[in-house]
Parts: sequence; C-alpha cells; structure tokens
Amino acid sequence: MDYVALLRFRSSVSGAERDAALGRRAAWQYPAGLRVIAEYWPMASDVTVVSIFNTDDIAAVMEFQFEWSDVFDISVIPAVSANDGLRIGGDVMGRLRRLQP
Repeated sequence: MDYVALLRFRSSVSGAERDAALGRRAAWQYPAGLRVIAEYWPMASDVTVVSIFNTDDIAAVMEFQFEWSDVFDISVIPAVSANDGLRIGGDVMGRLRRLQP
C-alpha cells in the first residue's frame, strides 16, 4: 500500500535541533521494507517534509515514525495514486448503497 507522511517540526524544537535534524537526515536511511516513491522538502511554514512510500510492513512505518518523533509531529496517511483512483473509483462508486436506485 502507498502512504504519504507529512512531517512538521514540533513547536518546541529549537533552531539548533532543526539544524541537527538536517544533518541526521543526510546520514539516515529509510527502514528496510519501505520503498520510497518520493521525498519533498516544501518551502512552506506548516509542512517540513513530505515522504511518499510503499510498504506492506507496518513495523517499518512505526520505525520511521519512532525515529523522527523527537523533532517532528508526523501524520502517515494511506494514499492511492490519481491513476489508480480513477481506475478503481468507478467500481467503488458502483457499490455504494446511497447511489443505488
């Protein structure tokens, strides 16, 4: 399954801790079992990192969260690509009771 992780620096994190996190990221590798699709560092004030990955191993997701939870508030959200969403959307919509005659 694909996931999107949104990482926001905790409000309690100092500038020095932010700088240290950047250095830590340079040497860090994603856990085994997480296949990275993309990682972005938005130029925004609310989200610091967007990580998109695929895995069937929830333990790898937990390891990712535990590794960075000292400096980031992290939201991990299941996701589907636009192409897959369009492909499966019609089938899903066809099964919804509220849309049945």
